[in-house]
Amino acid sequence: SNSPGGKRPQFGNRHLDDPSRVFQHNAWDNVQWSEEQESAAHKKVQENSVQPVPPEKQEEYENKASSFWDDFYTIHENRFFKDRHWLFTEFPELSSRSSTESQEGHAVQMNGFQEETEPGDVEDTFPGASATYRIMEVGCGVGNTVFPILQNNTDPGLFVYCCDFSSTAVELVKSNELYNPSRCFAFVHDVSDEQCSFPVPEHSLDVIVLIFVLSAINPAKMQNVISRLGSLLKPGGCLLLRDYGRYDMAQLRFKKGRCLAENFYVRGDGTRVYFFTQDDLDSLFVGAGLQKVQNSVDRRLQVNRGKQLTMYRVWIQCKYVKPHKTELQNGDCSSE
Repeated sequence: SNSPGGKRPQFGNRHLDDPSRVFQHNAWDNVQWSEEQESAAHKKVQENSVQPVPPEKQEEYENKASSFWDDFYTIHENRFFKDRHWLFTEFPELSSRSSTESQEGHAVQMNGFQEETEPGDVEDTFPGASATYRIMEVGCGVGNTVFPILQNNTDPGLFVYCCDFSSTAVELVKSNELYNPSRCFAFVHDVSDEQCSFPVPEHSLDVIVLIFVLSAINPAKMQNVISRLGSLLKPGGCLLLRDYGRYDMAQLRFKKGRCLAENFYVRGDGTRVYFFTQDDLDSLFVGAGLQKVQNSVDRRLQVNRGKQLTMYRVWIQCKYVKPHKTELQNGDCSSE
């Protein structure tokens, strides 16, 4: 998968070579796990999965999911999440440089598109219709990704869409002083509901971003979600994801009685979380017709120096691209 920008993942470069130095820093990158650690984690997960939540309770968590997240955002507002400094290092597609490159690529398509329509029609077909580079963040929360993008990406052709199924979160985004309706459109949307339509047409987005969001969705609905999102991407467009990996510290900390299904849990506040393997994600994306550019695990050792505690984080980062028509042999043209 040699891709444009397929350089080595940018994950941090702070490596723990001498275990006795573990408490000198707050975090260490790309930590190798021993077999003992791996099997201890496996055992812990088997233990905490023993008594799954009863079906009627599970149904309530599913049906009331958005209200649990509303409560979450009402309590935390924007205190809970920090701005994501790693965003542009890991995902250069979100910064101006990439969008100018892509603009040249899209100019031809755009011109072709505009010749077929009357001047002025494009403007009002959908929000951001006249943009040359469109990014959509699904599960935007209070805007910790959206606002850094709007501040850092000065491309005049940029338009950012952001949605969350918590109306509280979307209200917080819209009331933020950085929210600019001429460059951004925030809307309430439940991505797991097939009846819920998007404000943009198919094949219109350059980038879709999912950051610690897919894990909050019922695993039975994930393939459908990714396939629908895939249909919104332009050929050559990409889907960027960062989410919880299997055996992350948060998974190992769950007590019995919080497990909903394999590797899927409900937190004390009613919000839910799934812990992925690289294969889980690969099969979802490939199942949606996307091609792998990156699928890597970031294993980080976080240290609480005061308590002399070590905590292992496991995150997975993915970048998958929608192939161009020419790459799809025997493509079905009936949809044209």
